[in-house]
Amino acid sequence: MGSGSYDGRYPPIEPHESGMLEVGDGHSVYWEVSGSPGGKPAVALYGGPGTGSSPRMRSLFDPDRYRLILFDQRSSGRSTPSAADPVADLSANTTQHLVADIEALRVHLGITRWLVWGASWGVTLALAYAQAHPERVTELVLAAVTDGDRRGTDWITRDMGRVFPREWERFRDGVPSAERDGDLAAAYGRLLHDRDPEVRAEAARRWCEWEDTHMSLAPTRSRTCRSPTRCSS
Repeated sequence: MGSGSYDGRYPPIEPHESGMLEVGDGHSVYWEVSGSPGGKPAVALYGGPGTGSSPRMRSLFDPDRYRLILFDQRSSGRSTPSAADPVADLSANTTQHLVADIEALRVHLGITRWLVWGASWGVTLALAYAQAHPERVTELVLAAVTDGDRRGTDWITRDMGRVFPREWERFRDGVPSAERDGDLAAAYGRLLHDRDPEVRAEAARRWCEWEDTHMSLAPTRSRTCRSPTRCSS
């Protein structure tokens, strides 16, 4: 589920507060605060997962009215350890862990309740957080809605092949032939946990290329993936 575009209507601003929060399991999460210190608290959850927060996300909120909190989800962006590390352990990087990190950040910043904004994968995470901590959410603002169900997964890994057939064939062919008619998400999940770093890197590249395809309106454009965690057109 792609990270999407975060171009907003307000001018670029810089954070006035930032830090690293230890959240357990050997993980530290990067966070930052921008906008008005006395404004309405809002936390923004980006898509991906795996990309990290973007400075452009700050321009989505009126800096005179909101106290905006951005953070890099576990193993993403400036958070440590990085999922790009060949020996990264993702066993403690689940939706439940991420929900707990959001709540830990709220407590750390002394926020009682906040608006929760999410896009794409961030929608799934926002919904999971709101279900776990409804008393902490004042509003949900959701864009590019996803809910993480089986239908959505099938749409991303198979149905979109009708729109981008050539790119989807490359995506499908990234898994062993015996698994190509089955659950592609599960097959890639296994490859991304393979002991061979080259297998993990190739699986990450192919998944990233396919995901990046969804962000384009030109199916025939060629794409390259410069690293296991970042692709570009």
